[in-house]
Amino acid sequence: MDESRRVRETYDRIAAHFASTREHPWPEVEAFLDDRSGAFGLDVGCANGRHAELLAARTDRAVGMDVSRGLLGEARDRARTRGFAVDLVQGDAAGLPIRSRRVDLALYVATIHHLRDRETRVRSLDELARVLAPDGRALVSAWSTAHDRFDSESGFDTTISWTLPGGETVPRFYHIYAPEEFRADVANSALAIEAFEVSSGNCYATVRREQ
Repeated sequence: MDESRRVRETYDRIAAHFASTREHPWPEVEAFLDDRSGAFGLDVGCANGRHAELLAARTDRAVGMDVSRGLLGEARDRARTRGFAVDLVQGDAAGLPIRSRRVDLALYVATIHHLRDRETRVRSLDELARVLAPDGRALVSAWSTAHDRFDSESGFDTTISWTLPGGETVPRFYHIYAPEEFRADVANSALAIEAFEVSSGNCYATVRREQ
């Protein structure tokens, strides 16, 4: 099965319940966006739109992109209920449907680890670099081996199930990054790291286009 289709079908199945557990934005995203603004904002893997809502307050136009139509529907409902403007687009992180050098602020949060192979993950980082404006900045994050639920110093592939009300489990692919592996993948893309941290078991990198 095509990997984009696999992720889409998984999150379409769990969209409503997943969205109900993702009400509040992450403080690391709030900190990245603090004192930043721009004309065009992009949230790659926007899910229910909780971070796209922050982008909408800081940019003239915000776009939320996700592979799952179910999650885009949840984001649409959130935008309507909370009164913020966001354009919602179905798309693949490894092939962004955005023109080059357009994006002033981007979020690529908790999404890259769902891409199954390293080549595709690095290609998605190249795509982020392509769409960033010359002065644009992005925040990229991934689940890491620093999380206390994992007992490994090296990155690895795993399946983590989502449990729906009623007990049905839906398997989800993850690549769990070692922090230095994450830094290496970003370094091997067309992005440059300006800041890096490990927080709450996740790797975070503030990035720009390589000059």
